[in-house]
Amino acid sequence: MGIEEAKQKKKKKKRNRLIYRTAILAVLIAATLFAVISNLQDDNTVYRKGDQAPDFQLQQINKNNELETVRLSDFEGKGVMLNFWGTWCKPCEAEMPYMESLYPEYKEKGVEIIAVSLDNTELVVDNFIDKYNLTFPIPFDRTEEIRDLYKVGPIPSSFFINPEGEIVEVVDGALSLERLEGYLQAIQPK
Repeated sequence: MGIEEAKQKKKKKKRNRLIYRTAILAVLIAATLFAVISNLQDDNTVYRKGDQAPDFQLQQINKNNELETVRLSDFEGKGVMLNFWGTWCKPCEAEMPYMESLYPEYKEKGVEIIAVSLDNTELVVDNFIDKYNLTFPIPFDRTEEIRDLYKVGPIPSSFFINPEGEIVEVVDGALSLERLEGYLQAIQPK
């Protein structure tokens, strides 16, 4: 093999390497574009003040130990406090007695409290309900589908929804009795 042939072979190798690298780069760019476009098409909506609250459906155990479906749309025309919590969460535990103390009064005024449990086991939640004598709906979101729908980060998190289904306030963190009552007053039907 002569010097010219060796140079030609080396040039061909360089060209092939360039083509190969360009192809890999093109595939990476295409994959990145696909991922970006797919994410833009997903429902990445973060629900804030002024947005319509998305409907959902979850199961809860009722007083007769039967499964019961809870839908946000079932409370149309009422104010709704939608609370996300877990039994392991100390701030969640701290605000539960406040929610229970205000619930009977505000239920009569057309305001519902729905406390969505993010726990995996019903027994733990049932014991918690018994411990605090909770009477408001407590559906289970074992798969965290509704937590993801509402893009809930830290818990407790509460969405205050007016009778028209519009979110009027989003609160991350535990509420004092006074703040909670203020938010419940703001969402009661006129």
